[in-house]
Amino acid sequence: MTSLSVVIPVYNAEKTIADLCRSLMTILAGDYRLEIVLVNDCSNDRTDTICKALQAEYPQTIAYARLSRNFGEHNAVMAGLNQARGDFVVIMDDDFQNPPEEVSRLAVEIQKGFDVVYCQYPEKRDGFFRNLGSYLNGSMARVILDKPANLYLSSFKAMNRFLVNEVITYKNPRPYLDAIILRITRSISTIEVRHDQRRAGRSGYTFKKLVALWGDMLVSYSLIPLRVVAILGILLTLLGCYSMAEMLIQNLNPMLLDPSDLEELTSVSLFFRGFQLFATGIVGEYVGRIYLKLNQEPQYIIREKFSGLTDRRAQGGDRRGAA
Repeated sequence: MTSLSVVIPVYNAEKTIADLCRSLMTILAGDYRLEIVLVNDCSNDRTDTICKALQAEYPQTIAYARLSRNFGEHNAVMAGLNQARGDFVVIMDDDFQNPPEEVSRLAVEIQKGFDVVYCQYPEKRDGFFRNLGSYLNGSMARVILDKPANLYLSSFKAMNRFLVNEVITYKNPRPYLDAIILRITRSISTIEVRHDQRRAGRSGYTFKKLVALWGDMLVSYSLIPLRVVAILGILLTLLGCYSMAEMLIQNLNPMLLDPSDLEELTSVSLFFRGFQLFATGIVGEYVGRIYLKLNQEPQYIIREKFSGLTDRRAQGGDRRGAA
């Protein structure tokens, strides 16, 4: 029987996670050797208590890990992928926006030989700002990550074991899972699934977190900012040459008014000082990322881990995803 792992990053899901796990077991347990990996991203409600109870009730199916602090969704997913042992892995949210019955369709599609299967939504049930953020994120990904134009980078996806093994070798403290996937493979399929309303709570993606995600994508997975700086440098250099030539002509031609010292200083200083600050900021971002990597900033830290599966990879170890 094919083994299937379902990785669920969990955050403040006390009202949904138990029903979600039981629904998945009801739907999938008869067709697959099912494993559900719950990763609690330091929730501040009763999620930890409920997840521990679920793991104790279904020790052969549910594995549970609690992170030591809130690392973010992508870090929590990476922690789950490092614990998952299935031939195929499905990643889904904890709030029923990804319907449990659609997992079977993902599992069937991934077994056709693709490395990853993404979900497409005919209608998204998110708010305006979340949908706007998703659109901007996709637009940036087309430029920065060379994402196919018709591919929506949904958090609801399935991966095969080859891709999972490659993804978990990535130890950067600020992972962006879809960027890692697109670096590894172009064996991609998509299926259309429902996108339901959240059953409880609200999205943990604030505008601030979305901006941070865009920044991570821009700086950590692309050389575009450096290339933009280089192009700006060339343009400003040409502009400076033109400005100096114009001032030289004004000085040599008695029919033209000489430029004032203030005009000369301002025209040169404004552009070049601004460029220096901009370039310094971009380079500083790259140096900061290198510093975090060299300083072994953790990708995630597992405070507690519970599993009844005795043959789990790195059982009792791999509690820290370090750079």
